Amino acid sequence: MLRAADIDPDNETILILCNLATWDEQNLQFTHKSPYYAGGSYKSGTAWQLDSPELDPRNLKLKKPIIRDGQYGRISLGKHNSIFIGGVAHELGHALGLPHCKERPDEAVRGTALMGSGNRTYGDEVRGDGRGSFMTLAHGLRLASHPQFSGSIKGFNQRATATMDDVKIDAVGKAIRVSGVVQGTPPVYAVVAYFDPEGGGDYNATTATAVPAADGTFTLSCDALPAGQPGELRLFPLHVNGSAAGQMSRTRHRYSYKVQSDGTPDLTATQAAEQLQPVIRALNARRYAEAKQLAAGIQSPKAAAIAKRLTQSARPTQSPADFDGDSTSLPLTDFLPESVRIGWGAPVYDRVPEPSMVLSSGGELFETGIYAHAPASHVYRLDGKWQSLSGTAGLAAGHSGSVRFEIKGDGQSLWKSATVKSRIVEFNVKLKEVRQLELLTYTTDDGAASDWGMWLEPTLMR
Repeated sequence: MLRAADIDPDNETILILCNLATWDEQNLQFTHKSPYYAGGSYKSGTAWQLDSPELDPRNLKLKKPIIRDGQYGRISLGKHNSIFIGGVAHELGHALGLPHCKERPDEAVRGTALMGSGNRTYGDEVRGDGRGSFMTLAHGLRLASHPQFSGSIKGFNQRATATMDDVKIDAVGKAIRVSGVVQGTPPVYAVVAYFDPEGGGDYNATTATAVPAADGTFTLSCDALPAGQPGELRLFPLHVNGSAAGQMSRTRHRYSYKVQSDGTPDLTATQAAEQLQPVIRALNARRYAEAKQLAAGIQSPKAAAIAKRLTQSARPTQSPADFDGDSTSLPLTDFLPESVRIGWGAPVYDRVPEPSMVLSSGGELFETGIYAHAPASHVYRLDGKWQSLSGTAGLAAGHSGSVRFEIKGDGQSLWKSATVKSRIVEFNVKLKEVRQLELLTYTTDDGAASDWGMWLEPTLMR
């Protein structure tokens, strides 16, 4: 139907307003069953929204009448308009390619970030109910080159590529400072960083920005880092044709970090990940010989061990039951499973199936691990030859799902986790006389979306 009307949904941003609401003007009651979601990029996007007769920007200023909203209870007609018109603006942002983000403390004087919780505060200032909502500089920069705002489609279909070299990530007091050299095609005019604490999806991610110098050098920093929480740093080069390199797939420029209880960043994992970036770039480009050569030159023991795993091509051929070597402790990923079932993608070991590759969770990097997107089952034959299994389980950094883990031996439960969202959990189970080991990853009530479960450094002992 759209194409018959000469509208190409692959090259347009489309706002769909649904009148799936009931507005009782006489009794001042409102209910709705409308979809309210969106997604997109600089090339195209779709937002499903709500329309209803009482929604009008001129009503934003009204403290009266008080209406009964089926979701929010008794609120003013003005606040009702703030929530739903703000929702339209928020979802349109997603259709234009904007992710969530939260205002930094120094930005809070301007109000609530529109792409955070700003859909509920839009227009509050006109009633004197608060500061209202605003667009962060990071997202203003992203929209500056969007064809809907720039009015230009030059390079619209050009594939954007970018490199970030000499990336340095340092702790400066209670801030994280990032510097490097960025180059890209089409040219890069800005770099946007998201500092995303684990838990809460990306709603609580704060941002920082930099405009590179003529030679591509840039520096940015952020001190809006919640104490005691691990997080993930994501860097996006912004191209003049509207693309944010990596937005069409998960960005390669991702780094895990921790923040200590006193607010000081712990960048141990971050700096190990920095050393791995040349190896990962070579692997993504399928330059395997170069990747192995680069891996051999890494100085950090942790990064070197991870690089060795990433660059090994041989896969296990023995089950744990068949092992006849002398070692008393071995990674479970050194062995061949008897059967595998995962909820999304193909089975992979000692990496995750995305360009970042590294096993990262809870602000830490792990050398070995099993990718187990829920629902998942990994079965290994032991034949009673092993005494215990220990390790950690968690969600892959940058994924906001929730899962539960269970270990079974010969069909009997040996260990169960509570629901895991942002933390990592440890396990240590006895396997004496167990013939078959099963690692299970379950979805929870919120469904399977983003349920990137991982069994991290699972180690068999005998």
